[in-house]
Amino acid sequence: MGSWCARMKIIGVQDLPCYRMHTPKWSVAPTSGAGAATQGGRVNRKGLEALYLSLESATAIAEFQQGSAFLPPGLLVSYSLSLDRVIDFTGGYDDTWAPIWQDFFCDWRKIRFNDGVEPPSWIVGDLAIEADCAGILFESVANPGGRNLVLFTDQLPVHGNIVVNDPRGDLPTDQSSWTRP
Repeated sequence: MGSWCARMKIIGVQDLPCYRMHTPKWSVAPTSGAGAATQGGRVNRKGLEALYLSLESATAIAEFQQGSAFLPPGLLVSYSLSLDRVIDFTGGYDDTWAPIWQDFFCDWRKIRFNDGVEPPSWIVGDLAIEADCAGILFESVANPGGRNLVLFTDQLPVHGNIVVNDPRGDLPTDQSSWTRP
């Protein structure tokens, strides 16, 4: 690991409540990071599974709404996370972090889809995985003051676990819930 790793704030979390608003059709797989892998996300490149969660339910809803005037149909799911290695970037960038972290909040969609260039925030995700971390905690852009956690799902078996809060078994188990007559 490079010297940049020594400058990251790495923490553990125990029974951390998290939330995600799912498109109803895909609520059958609430721990999957496959959706983010299809095109990539803020810190995961295309092909890398990642689950984007929020630490507050209001933040999960704001992230799902993405600034639109209307909230599309969604299913709010809560989770409990225990992880031994997470990068805490909730304080944002300062000169104790490696310079690449300045670009964490870049307009990754514009850079990737309009400019056709690899977003620098994807490199941050690569570095987090190289540092053997399960994810990154960071401030929400959609809900100022809110916090998000991107979880690299392939890291879960080594660094912790995620439990979906569904005590009554209400979540669908397959796509048959969404077939239309």
